[in-house]
Amino acid sequence: MENRLEKGAEKGSEKKRDGLEKQIAGYYESMGISRPVYELGMRVLEGLTERFADIDRVAEYNQLKVLKAMQKNQVSEACLLGTSGYGYNDLGRDTLESVYADVFHTEDALVRPQITCGTHALALALMSNLRPGDELLSPVGKPYDTLEEVIGIRPSKGSLAEYGISYRQVDLLSDGSFDYEGIRGAINERTRLVTIQRSKGYQTRPTLSVERIGELIAFVKSVKADVICMVDNCYGEFVETVEPSDVGADMAVGSLIKNPGGGLAPIGGYIAGKRECVENAAYRLTSPGLGKEVGASLGILKDFYQGLFLAPTVTAGALKGAIFAANLYQRLGFAVVPDGSESRHDIIQAVTFGSPEGVIAFCQGIQAAAPVDSHVTPEAWDMPGYDAKVIMAAGAFVSGSSIELSADGPIKEPYAVYFQGGLTWEHAKFGILKSLQSLADKKIVQI
Repeated sequence: MENRLEKGAEKGSEKKRDGLEKQIAGYYESMGISRPVYELGMRVLEGLTERFADIDRVAEYNQLKVLKAMQKNQVSEACLLGTSGYGYNDLGRDTLESVYADVFHTEDALVRPQITCGTHALALALMSNLRPGDELLSPVGKPYDTLEEVIGIRPSKGSLAEYGISYRQVDLLSDGSFDYEGIRGAINERTRLVTIQRSKGYQTRPTLSVERIGELIAFVKSVKADVICMVDNCYGEFVETVEPSDVGADMAVGSLIKNPGGGLAPIGGYIAGKRECVENAAYRLTSPGLGKEVGASLGILKDFYQGLFLAPTVTAGALKGAIFAANLYQRLGFAVVPDGSESRHDIIQAVTFGSPEGVIAFCQGIQAAAPVDSHVTPEAWDMPGYDAKVIMAAGAFVSGSSIELSADGPIKEPYAVYFQGGLTWEHAKFGILKSLQSLADKKIVQI
C-alpha cells in the first residue's frame, strides 16, 4: 500500500513538473524565443549540471567568507546610515573598509563612492603609487582600452606620461603563456609598479587564473623584490575561492558596479592591499593630510553592504550564464574564449562573429532581454576612452553596471562581442537565448 502511494506521489510530482516545463516554454515563446532556439538551449543545458553544481559550491564558500568578515567586524544597523559633509568618523564607511580588508586578506582597503568606476580605481592606484621617473610595466600585454589614456599610450591630459612616468610592455607568448625572459629583461632600476590585468578586456586572450597570477608575481619579485604588483581584478571577484591578494598582489583593484557590488551598489570602487599602497591612494583621492578621514558615504552604505553580501551568489549566476553562452555558441561553430569546457576565472564570455553585423545583432538581443529599456535599440558610437566605435547593451537598474546582464564590443576586427553579468541565472539564460534569437532573425545563424 505504501509503495503504491509513493509511486502515485512520484507520478503526481512528475506530472506537475512536466506541466510547469510546458508553461515555462510557453512563456519563452510569448517573449519572442522560437521553439528551435529554446530547444537548442535546453539540449546545451543538459550537459552543464555538474559544472553548475561546482559553481554553487564556490559560491557557498565565498558567501561564508563574506559573512564571517561582516560578523568579525560587528556590522551593525548604525553602519548602514551614512554621513554627509566631511564624513568624519563615518562608522559605516570605516567598518566596510575593514570588512573588505578581511574578505581580501589584506592590511587595508579603500572602498568609496567617490571612486567613480573601475578605470578611476586603477588610475588612482597607479597615480598614487608612482612618481616622476618611475616606470610602469605590463607583463601581460596590452592593457584595457581606457587605461591607454591613463598611461599615455594614447596622449591625454593628466596621463602618467605627462608626469614623467614611462611605460613598458611585454606581450604574452603566442600560446598565452608569460614571456618570462622578456619580463626579466624589461625589469630595470626604474621599474616601480607592475600592473597585471586578470580579465581579457577587448582581447581574445585567456583570462588569468589566480594561480597563474601568483606565479607571475613570485617571478617578478624574485627579479626585483620591492616592485609593487597591482592586479586589475575587475570581473574576477568571487569566481574562485581565492583572490590575487591571497597570492602576493600588493593591490587588488576593482569596481563596485561589477562583481563585488552584487548589483546593488550604485557607484564606487575599491583598492585592497598593503597599508602603504592604500594610504597613498587615499591621499590622492582626497588630499594630502586628509586621506581616509574624509569622504562622506551619502546614504548609500546599505547598498554597499548588502551588495557585497549578495555578491557571491550574483557572481555565481553570472558565471553560469557565461558558461551557457560559451557552450551554446561553440556548438554553433563560433570561436569562444574561454571555450565551453575550460576552467573559469572571470565572468566575461567572448564570442567572435567575424562581422560587425554579428556583434550588433547579439547586443541588440541582449538589450531586448533587459528589464529596463528593453524597447531601446543600441547603436555603436564613439565612446570616450576607446579608439573605435563601441556598441553596448545594458538595460540595467544601475547605469552601466556590468554585473547586470550586458554585452559590448568594439566595431573592429576580429568583431568579437563580450558578454557578462546577470543578477540571476534565470535572467542570464533568457538574455543568451534572446541574443541567439536576434542572430537567427537576421539570418546570421541558422538553427
